Amino acid sequence: MEEKAKRTGFRMPGGAGGNDAETLVEREAWRLFGIMAEFVEATDRLAHVRPAVTIFGSARVKPESPYYQLTETIARKLSDTGLGVISGGGPGVMEAANKGAYDGEGPSVGLNIQLPHEQRRNPYQNISVGFKHFFARKYMFVRFAMAYVVMPGGFGTLDELMEALTLIQTGKSARFPVILVGSTFWAGLMDWLRDRLVAENMIDAADMDLIQIIDDPDQVVEAIFRHYETRGFAPLPAERELLLNL
Repeated sequence: MEEKAKRTGFRMPGGAGGNDAETLVEREAWRLFGIMAEFVEATDRLAHVRPAVTIFGSARVKPESPYYQLTETIARKLSDTGLGVISGGGPGVMEAANKGAYDGEGPSVGLNIQLPHEQRRNPYQNISVGFKHFFARKYMFVRFAMAYVVMPGGFGTLDELMEALTLIQTGKSARFPVILVGSTFWAGLMDWLRDRLVAENMIDAADMDLIQIIDDPDQVVEAIFRHYETRGFAPLPAERELLLNL
């Protein structure tokens, strides 16, 4: 075992410069408690925000950006209908989403993540929940949203988009509207999905129907309400089971 440890460069606990195995186990156990605490606190804090729409997008856009202004308009229109608006709680598109919702009828919710750079809590939040772990935060985005509005963004935005599409495609989540705003920005991605994933049978052609591209703020709101008009916003019994096993 020691010889194998030498070959792999692994330091045995208790040796010079090594790690104390018991201390590492204890730290890992306490870390698990911290993760559980994030889930419990967020679930409790967000229990009354439904129905709500999650808005994603770049943290880097400035208030003078058309993306910022369009996000603020969409969020205000959603909030004025009484819907809650959930964002990542930081700057850029997240700030625009919270700002638009803040003065409306629905709650403005920020799910903030601790990062070494970029992330700062914006001031337009009625409810603010902090996270250390991305996966706990990502779970809450899906758990409490009945639609996704995806503005132009980077890796984080693409991550959230693809996770939602994967959950819906695989039946792990109920189907809900996934709306991309910014047809010019998203055109290349949509072409790639069709020309590569569909053409090479990586996804079914019908999977493309999981995505809508809408640029007009009023039509964004209309598409969400149209999806739920015959059934209401409350989760159906089968959807409640999916949420419990998400």
